[in-house]
Amino acid sequence: MSSKVGLWIDHRQAFIVYLSRDDVTTKTIPSNMEKHVRASGGSRSSTIYGPQDIVAEDRIYRKYKHHLDQYYEEVARALRGVNLILIMGPGEAKGELKKHLMKPGHAPKAAIMIETTDKMTEPQIIAKVKQHYSD
Repeated sequence: MSSKVGLWIDHRQAFIVYLSRDDVTTKTIPSNMEKHVRASGGSRSSTIYGPQDIVAEDRIYRKYKHHLDQYYEEVARALRGVNLILIMGPGEAKGELKKHLMKPGHAPKAAIMIETTDKMTEPQIIAKVKQHYSD
């Protein structure tokens, strides 16, 4: 297992780069998640008691968070045994993953660094990870 890893993550997928002395391997983990949608609302109902078939917004949010936790757990499993982790990405996912990794039983011995980046292609991610660990 590689001791140096870099990954680019957002809520849709994670692209992981494992560096060893003479080899680079990659892995993609999709989240299989649709975009986060809000519950519909704001219109008046024509029935006396209001709309009866609307799912509560907090229920949708709990389902979304549960799916994200499962996704972060899958990414965390791919990072077991790693000493150095560089997490890159454009949004909140990188901070959420770091928080997930800091939970007991995940990667407490790993040094975790976070860097904000825009969307990147797979070759750009690999080059960025190589550059980061060569410095």
